Amino acid sequence: MPRIAIPQPTSTDLPYNQRALPQYLTAISRSGGEPVTIDLSLSVAQVRELASTCQGVLLPGSPADVDPQLYGEERNPATARPDPPREAVDYALLEHAQAFGKPVLGICYGVQLLNVWRGGSLVQDLSPLPVNHEAGGKVAVAHTALVASRSVLAEVLDTAEAPRSDGFLRLPVNTSHHQAVSAPGEGLRVVARCPEDGVVEAVELTPDAGVFHVEHSAAAKRPQFLLGVQWHPERSYEISATSRALFDRLVAEARRFEAGSERKTAAEIEANVDAL
Repeated sequence: MPRIAIPQPTSTDLPYNQRALPQYLTAISRSGGEPVTIDLSLSVAQVRELASTCQGVLLPGSPADVDPQLYGEERNPATARPDPPREAVDYALLEHAQAFGKPVLGICYGVQLLNVWRGGSLVQDLSPLPVNHEAGGKVAVAHTALVASRSVLAEVLDTAEAPRSDGFLRLPVNTSHHQAVSAPGEGLRVVARCPEDGVVEAVELTPDAGVFHVEHSAAAKRPQFLLGVQWHPERSYEISATSRALFDRLVAEARRFEAGSERKTAAEIEANVDAL
């Protein structure tokens, strides 16, 4: 069973963690993975050590906002206080995942942090806009997202839930955020937007920017799975086939990574025996 590293959502709001974290843990478990909670009090070295026992990474939402200094901007008064421990843990997990080619799924704050980590920027406050992107967890469907048909995200979508419309796939989503991706980071492309106001709803690794780890490329020959969505599929796991499919895909990619690691280990053992 592949292990998925999940940092605690916040270091400052325990009630939020108690409400939000179980939804991510349950989604991963129901999709066949083993969730591994990463405590935000751990050192970078400890995070890397724990990450080495995992085959995938899930970056959850958070009530914090990414520090604007990380993308070279002054803080907007509407921007929430940053959470340095969460930022440090996410950065350590992303660096580890990139180094080894492990799959990553970012959700809400997670996609924003992922984008900034790759050198992108954020819209610090979305209001006022035609769509209320802060609708919250009580609104099951807040708006739709137009998804590029030629994308990894499109492969994941349930076609009955996301019908084709003018060359795109129209997916109903929930929403609970006031910031969003602005300029995509290096190697990322925008693959979904809110049609009413153009707000970025998803980014993923471009086809030519796949990261292979040299020790695993011979076995897997697959680009790194790196996808971030602005909505909360963990909240709609019960009612949305696409939400379930997102977690299923992360776990499946982690399982492929795990299988590739096992093949590599077997090859190393055989090589060592031949060398005797």
